[in-house]
Amino acid sequence: MKTKIFIDGSEGTTGLRINERFSGRDDIEILSINSELRKDLAERKRLINESDITFLCLPDAAAREAVGLVENDNVTIIDASTAHRTENGWAYGLPELSAAHREAIKKGKRIAVPGCFATGFISLVYPLVAGDILPKDYPVSCFALSGYSGAGKKVIADYESADRPATYSSGREYALTQQHKHLKEMQKITGLARTPLFSPIIDDYYSGMVVSVPLYTDLLKKKETQESLLSYYREYYHGEKFIEVSKADDEIAASGFIAGNGLSGWDGLKIYVTGNEERVVLSAQFDNLGKGASGAAIQCLNILLGCEEDKGLVL
Repeated sequence: MKTKIFIDGSEGTTGLRINERFSGRDDIEILSINSELRKDLAERKRLINESDITFLCLPDAAAREAVGLVENDNVTIIDASTAHRTENGWAYGLPELSAAHREAIKKGKRIAVPGCFATGFISLVYPLVAGDILPKDYPVSCFALSGYSGAGKKVIADYESADRPATYSSGREYALTQQHKHLKEMQKITGLARTPLFSPIIDDYYSGMVVSVPLYTDLLKKKETQESLLSYYREYYHGEKFIEVSKADDEIAASGFIAGNGLSGWDGLKIYVTGNEERVVLSAQFDNLGKGASGAAIQCLNILLGCEEDKGLVL
């Protein structure tokens, strides 16, 4: 029997990519909504409650509203918005963090897909806190580079407009008030005592991102080097299909650069540790539309269905 899927918000960037990823799958039946009724509350409610699994690809307020429409206890919600990522009762959709995270997704009826920047940050920081390497009160900072597709359809249209401003041809730092919407989950999921300092940059390419966390080695709980941290990450993520840990010479082989779009189109995430004995930089490179959005949502679906986690994905 096919699993009935409804994508609420199917015309947004994430919704479109999720729908594309079901092409060729014979285990899925998509419940489609007439484009003229995509904001009709009654029609959305009907389809949500007829589905086995509903993906929410909506603004936060609309996602909360959609959850309130659920009357069928058998319906599972996979929410790609920010609305429920730190809410009690919602599984956090980054299964590589621990066996408990994967089990919560497997058994969950409410699953929150991580934010794209948060995915990179948490994949780097959570293992170090869990392994008692990074103190919870460390004043963590993070800088990140992303393609413009992560900002939604309006920004995509702005960047691809023939008469766009000249400033769009360069990287543009934003979230200057330190109030980025991913900060809440970045702190809560990792267990940090302080809210991280976060400086994201949107740049003039379509998709892909690098999220980096610089650390002073003498402020860690024990002596660590670039090599020992790489070894730790390899052991921590051993057997995980979606996470690759670099070799020590990867950065050198790439002429000393980690490109923001270097893994565009790939649904995994790659971890680098660069620097020297005194200062290291942890970096996660991935596609903001892959492991940072629709790819992660499909991975969570696959866990729910008990099939291969990479089914329909690119690794």
